[in-house]
This record gives sequence, C-alpha cells and structure tokens, in this order.
Amino acid sequence: MAFDVEKVRAQYPALSDGRAWLDSAGGTQVPRVVIDAVAEALTRGVSNVGGSYESSRRAAAIVAEARAAVADLTGAPGPECVVFGPSTTALVYRFAGVLAAGWRPGDEVVVSELDHDANVRPWIQHAQRAGATVRVARIDPETGELPAERVLELIGERTKLVAVTAASNLTGSLPDVATITRRARAAGAISFVDGVQHCPHAEVDLAELGADLYATSPYKWAGPHLGAVVAGDPWSLEMLNPDKLLPSPDEIPSRFELGTAPFESLAGVTAAVDHLAGLDPAATGSRRERIRTSRRAVVAHEDRLAASLFDGLAALPHVRRIGRPAGRCTPVALFSVSGRSPAEVGGHLAEQGVNVSAGHAYAPQAVRALGLGEDGAVRAALCHYSEETDVRRLLGALGDLA
Repeated sequence: MAFDVEKVRAQYPALSDGRAWLDSAGGTQVPRVVIDAVAEALTRGVSNVGGSYESSRRAAAIVAEARAAVADLTGAPGPECVVFGPSTTALVYRFAGVLAAGWRPGDEVVVSELDHDANVRPWIQHAQRAGATVRVARIDPETGELPAERVLELIGERTKLVAVTAASNLTGSLPDVATITRRARAAGAISFVDGVQHCPHAEVDLAELGADLYATSPYKWAGPHLGAVVAGDPWSLEMLNPDKLLPSPDEIPSRFELGTAPFESLAGVTAAVDHLAGLDPAATGSRRERIRTSRRAVVAHEDRLAASLFDGLAALPHVRRIGRPAGRCTPVALFSVSGRSPAEVGGHLAEQGVNVSAGHAYAPQAVRALGLGEDGAVRAALCHYSEETDVRRLLGALGDLA
C-alpha cells in the first residue's frame, strides 16, 4: 500500500490551519493520539512513584512503557538503556559531567564542525576544565559533508570520547557513523552520537550504528518536548556514576535522571512511538517490526519529496542551495536568496503561509565552515506529514523574490 500522507495529516490538528509546515527540523507537530495520551494521564491523575496506591503505580507504568517504546524505536537492547531528561542539551551536559570526571591532561576529545552545538560545547567546556585536548574534525565546505576519514585521523590512543552527529541539522548529510564508532571502540573511546535529526528520518538500529550513547528528541518525531539518551549496551550506563541525591535510585537508568519524571509527557512519548509504528497500515508483527516497516515507508515518501524540493530550488537562479551531500541525506534544504537576508526571506515566506527557519540553527561551527555570515541561512525541512503542495508553495513564494 502506498504511503497515504493525507490520512497521516488528518491526525494532526495543527496542520488544519492551512500553512505549509516546513520547520520540522526545529520540532514537529503532534498527532491527536499524543495529545489524548497527555490529557488522559493528567485527567486520570498520577502521583509520584514509590507509593502503593493506584495513581503512583500508574506513574511507574507510564515511565516503564515510555522506556520500552524508545528502546523499540532505536533498537536498544532493552528499556534499561533509556535515560530521559528535559532536553537533549541538558542530557549531553549531564553525561559530559559524568564522563569528564575521568579525563586528565593529555587526554583527547574529538568533536566535529558538522554537529549542533549541543554535541560540541558541553564536551569542549568539560575538556577544558579537565585539561584535555579538543580535536575538531573539519567538514567539506562544498558538500556540507563530514568524511569519515577526517574523524578517524583524529582518534588516537589518548582519545577518551568521540562526539559526532548521525545527521546534520543544517545540510542533512549523513556521516558514516558505524565506521567512526568502530574506530572509537578499538581505541577504547566512548562514542556519543547525536541522533536528534537522524531518528525522525531513518530506520534506527543502535547495533548497526555501534554508538555507545545515542541522543534523540521526541519532539522531533511527533512527541512531547523532552530528550532521551539511549545506550547501545547496559554496560555503557553501569560503568558511570553520576552525582545524585542520596535517596535517589541507584539502579540504571534512573540514577541519571534528576527529580520527578514528567509523567504526562512520557505518556505522550509512548503514544508517539505507537503512532510512528502505524504509519504504514501494512506493517505487522511486534512494535519493533512495525516501526521498521513504517520507517521504510516514511523514508521513501520523504526521499520523493526531497527530490522535488532540491530540483525546484536548483531551477531558481536567484536561490543557492548550501551544502550538497553526494549521497542520501535527510529531507532538509539550506539555502540563501540573492540580495535578501535570511530574516527577510523567512519573513516573506511566513507572510505567504510557509513556515521555515532562518539563522544558525544552533550549529555555529557548521555555519562558519560553510562560509556563511552570522545571519546563517534559510532552512526548509520535510517530514512524514509533508506533502507535495507544501513544496510547491515554498517554491512559488521563493519565485516571487526573483
């Protein structure tokens, strides 16, 4: 059965406003089932975990179900590998503080120009405090890609951590993460993979990626606003001992989570994963199997739309696409318009009912490496609920700026 985007869109109340929502790289909208799951958790009532009464047991079940759902989404060994937090940025800082406790002068940390600053700045700051050396892998400024060899050549016997994105939030390029993590493991280094832009547009399998730790943000795949870090193996969490309150749980993954969990949001996470698993009505089997089938249908749909978007931009002589990955990329286009600032272009598109982002997208290293000014560029991003009319509206509005 062909991917039925209209049936998918009908499940998203926000899309009924008639606008072209091409800002999914900054966050997706949510389907009715997620809204209902959040509302139900609040309506039925939840209490903090640890009690013997029903509302407390209900809260514990919500947490357990959300961990299991994210484990199925990412192919993690089990729910004990899933750590939740208020945002991916907060979680990276949390893990940076824990991992850096063992760093010493002369140790090395590898980061990349391609990454969102959330997978760069925390590691740099903690490395500086520990006296460790930071080595930066450079991108190809023409394609916006990060060749694996530029990371591999920086990994040595003193490397403690390799931080790399699985998908650029600017250019959509997809580094060869498996090759990078394999070299990191051989050197005895921890790999921390930013999957925030990867997870919404890929069939994720942590074993294939080889990531020790993989970050994802549910609000980038139709869920609520929070973050998760998923370990490729429970041992990756067992070996770490974060600072925590004395009465807080000692077991993994709870010992990494600060304070009371956002139970209603976690209920929404489970609903979002179940929603993603059902995007292909032909999907059958376990939730993990249905996720993989639906992911393949979504990727095919997004690739078709992305081809139309990229071809359409190339046909506009006053528009320059920035970063042209040679291989497959996520459905995002970074571009500029001759004689117009990114803010001007974004404002014009907003007036025409097209939502895009304009600026640096929290990737200042990549912006500089691509030769852009502080104003950055314009970014249009597609996702599973995008349709051909969205692309046509964007291209038409850009044509008005010729």
